[in-house]
Amino acid sequence: MVTGMKKAVSVLLTVVLAASFAACKKEKQHSAKDDPSTAIASEAAGSSVFGQSGTGSETRSEPQAEPEPDTNPVPQEWRDGGIFSDYYEKAYNRMMEMSTEEKVGQMILASCPDTDAFQTAQTYHLGGFVLFQRHFEDQTKDDVIRRNRSYAESQDIPMIIATDEEGGTVSRLNGNADLTDDQDFLSPREVFDIGGMDAIKEDALRKALLLNDLGINTNLAPVCDICTGEDKFMYDRSLGQSTSVTSAFVEEVTKISQTNGVSVTLKHFPGYGNNTDTHSGIAIDKRTYETFDKIDFEPFRAGIAAGAHAVMVSHNIVECMDDERPASLSPRVHEILREELGFTGIIITDDLGMGAIAEYSPDQSVAVNAVLCGNDMLCVNDYEATYEDVLNGVKTGEIDKNELNHSVMRILAWKYAKGMLSD
Repeated sequence: MVTGMKKAVSVLLTVVLAASFAACKKEKQHSAKDDPSTAIASEAAGSSVFGQSGTGSETRSEPQAEPEPDTNPVPQEWRDGGIFSDYYEKAYNRMMEMSTEEKVGQMILASCPDTDAFQTAQTYHLGGFVLFQRHFEDQTKDDVIRRNRSYAESQDIPMIIATDEEGGTVSRLNGNADLTDDQDFLSPREVFDIGGMDAIKEDALRKALLLNDLGINTNLAPVCDICTGEDKFMYDRSLGQSTSVTSAFVEEVTKISQTNGVSVTLKHFPGYGNNTDTHSGIAIDKRTYETFDKIDFEPFRAGIAAGAHAVMVSHNIVECMDDERPASLSPRVHEILREELGFTGIIITDDLGMGAIAEYSPDQSVAVNAVLCGNDMLCVNDYEATYEDVLNGVKTGEIDKNELNHSVMRILAWKYAKGMLSD
């Protein structure tokens, strides 16, 4: 009988434990429905204890963190990751505080007037001055430094102070022994013939150090053109070597000059070749696009890859790109430079006063046309007319304010990158 009672108790305990286990399991399932995370934890625990996969009927991923709000005011389409992009936000904010008159002035790279230069810079809010040989004649080094400093600091936004110091036939400093220590700058062709690329590097360093010392922060050089005809306009100014050697020359000059505080300007895009002088008339280039792509573009690509700050566009009509307009007034040429060569810096026109250019803008101001096709800065002698034309173009809607703003943002970002602006 005792044995029978023990069996009964055992059976009763088994039933109670089974019922308790079932109730507990039901409670867990109910809890899991209320809180999916509990189900996940329960499944994980069940897998650990019972060695099962724990694949429940309900799963839920972790909630995604909310993306941080985009506080950058620069329009998305302007964020090109370019060489000055670290300064776009500062430049954009500064630009948005400027008047239309101030913005227009920033786009003008004016030939420095012989009188009242300081007042002129303030009146027209000029982005920069270009200095020619006459600005250095009979001047001591101290005179030049003092004058250039006064120009650069003539307004709230310091000015680009530029010159064409290619060496050889285009040198603004040669002839003033006090500036060059009685050692004139030779042309790149002559320098290379004397000592190859090592001589080029030495010349580039000497030139950059002197220009920087004089307060000149931009050189309208180097010449990237490949010219093979001895009787052609660009022959004496070009390096006179193969595409690969010319590309190496451009790369070295770009790095050395900009490392020492002087921006370079690659010129004359898309490549001058053996064409005639556009100072007095138009030059029409009939070469194929393949020729440009394989030969003429390569030195520009090398300079762009090295971080060149600016590119100057020629006045040649290049038929394979645009058979109606000079390169400096061609949207297609600018599109090639921006999109195909990937240039994100400052595009500067060749001198808009050259004889080759006026007849191709009969119904519109040359300056307005130059802005519309994508130039950031206009190299001009007649800065008064240029300023008035562009300002009127903006006010009448002929020039889109967004395009004006985009160019001015680039110019200011350039100046921030150079340390000319700091706030």
